[in-house]
Amino acid sequence: MTKKNDWKNREGVVYSTKQDFEFKYDAAEQTKTLPPQQQNLKVQLDTSGRAGKQVTLVSGFIGQNSDLEQLTKLLKSKCGVGGSAKEGVILVQGDVRTKIFDLLVKEGYKVKKVG
Repeated sequence: MTKKNDWKNREGVVYSTKQDFEFKYDAAEQTKTLPPQQQNLKVQLDTSGRAGKQVTLVSGFIGQNSDLEQLTKLLKSKCGVGGSAKEGVILVQGDVRTKIFDLLVKEGYKVKKVG
């Protein structure tokens, strides 16, 4: 959802004298969620920028945010930990790489351990 007066996204338009001018935004269309068999997910452990705390990252998800949130909720509930999802990356608190790897394989995803 884009505001009509969101001037920061108006690249290249300075001023228009046309009375009925409406700026058209380049809407990033939602990509369809690929089936689990076609997803190439990567599971890795990360501590950088988190004050030494460990998080398990699941990256490479291609699809809609609602499906990403649904997968995040499944992983968090099965592992019994907190986490979040944004920009196609799932963050799960703690070092639960093997548990997440096994869960994703059981769900039918193609998974690779990184690092």
